[in-house]
Amino acid sequence: MLTKRFFKTKEEAEVTFEHVCPSAEKVELVAEFTGWEPIEMKYSKKDNLFRLKQRLPVDKAYLFKYLIDGEVWDNDHAADDYIPNDFGTDNSLVNTAR
Repeated sequence: MLTKRFFKTKEEAEVTFEHVCPSAEKVELVAEFTGWEPIEMKYSKKDNLFRLKQRLPVDKAYLFKYLIDGEVWDNDHAADDYIPNDFGTDNSLVNTAR
C-alpha cells in the first residue's frame, strides 16, 4: 500500500511504502531511487506489516518492487501503475505528481 504526503513549502513528497506478508521474516524495498539496492523495511507488530517512509521529489515516477526474505519478488497491489520489465514480469510504479 502507498500513502503520500505533500508539503506546501518543499518540492518533495513523503511516500510511505507498506507491505503485508505475515510469513516473511524480512521485506526490502528495491527501487530506482535506491539505485536498485535493497533497503530493509521495518516490521510493525501493531499493524502486522512492513513499512518504510521515503522522501522523493515531486512530479516524478519511480519503479520499485518488494523483495521478501531475499528470494521472492512482489509488487505493491496498490501501486499507481505497473510497467513490464526485462525479466518477463512487472514492476510497481509510484507517481509523486501532486
